[in-house]
Amino acid sequence: MAKQEMDSCQQQSNEYDANVDRYDAYRTKLMRQRDMFAKQLSNANASIRVLQELMQLPPMNVADHGAIVITNKQRFFLSAGIGKFLVPFHAPESRPQEVFFAISAQTPIYMALKGNHVGDTITFNGVTQEIEAIL
Repeated sequence: MAKQEMDSCQQQSNEYDANVDRYDAYRTKLMRQRDMFAKQLSNANASIRVLQELMQLPPMNVADHGAIVITNKQRFFLSAGIGKFLVPFHAPESRPQEVFFAISAQTPIYMALKGNHVGDTITFNGVTQEIEAIL
């Protein structure tokens, strides 16, 4: 989507009246939008590369980059800062999907989890969580 928007801004700028001053405010706005979408695209591609690298790692027994950490409160994928996502399960009788959070190594919760094992507890923002599983 970022690529489409970036291309759209570039096309609009190219089609905008050629006789208008190149420092025109409208054209400048389009170029800023194009640059913003280009940055978003670059960030998305970097996140995809990180995720592809993590797919090659074996299962883990310690909370570190690439691990899935399940606590009694939340589920985390220690990877890239993608945010909240839903994982569907094939057992619809209880919960058809679970909420996970993909977090980057720069986040404070990642730092709190890093290096811990199953059974360890962490306290983050006043909430204590016990690590139930690391995959």
